[in-house]
Amino acid sequence: MIETLALVPWRSAWPYLSAAFLFGYLLGSIPFGLIFAWIAGAGDVRKLGSGNIGATNVFRTGKKWAAAATLICDAGKGAAAVILARDYFSIELFSVIAGLGAFVGHLFPLWLGFKGGKGVATFLGIVLALSWQVGLLALMSWLVTARASRTSSLGALAAAATTPVYFLLYGMTLLAAFTAILALCIFLTHRDNMVRLMRGDEPHIGTR
Repeated sequence: MIETLALVPWRSAWPYLSAAFLFGYLLGSIPFGLIFAWIAGAGDVRKLGSGNIGATNVFRTGKKWAAAATLICDAGKGAAAVILARDYFSIELFSVIAGLGAFVGHLFPLWLGFKGGKGVATFLGIVLALSWQVGLLALMSWLVTARASRTSSLGALAAAATTPVYFLLYGMTLLAAFTAILALCIFLTHRDNMVRLMRGDEPHIGTR
């Protein structure tokens, strides 16, 4: 699949690719965690817990519906970027670029001084939209690991690490390479979590 990149007329395509990325970025930069936590009366989630705007930190406020809404919408914006770009351009590369934009937008939202979430839910939404089969496998990796360890971050790292492998098993080399890059970013955003995991003091699911 990677070989097809050589067939792309880059000189004429780059404005459209840029537009797909910008569209994905603006969609991905919507801070749903901040919005739902505020609506739920939890205040500014950036001043609570880990200071992250993702669903896990929103869950630590005790507002379970807000955490669920954050998870769904953060995943939804990644999926929406991929699906809308695919429907408009009818070329997989554009959906990949839009998905990348959504992921970058979630990590570095313009509206929050480029300080966003860690990208796991958005990553899973992107993967589900690219391939629902691989998306379900990634979700299973996340859920099984998180349940066994009672640690959300370990589940997230397991899902990120295994997703490129799943794409390779399905013969989708371009998507394997793409998600490998996103997985690397997720490991970077979870570097503090990895330190705590190695020390054995990473908070368990449900810890406030």
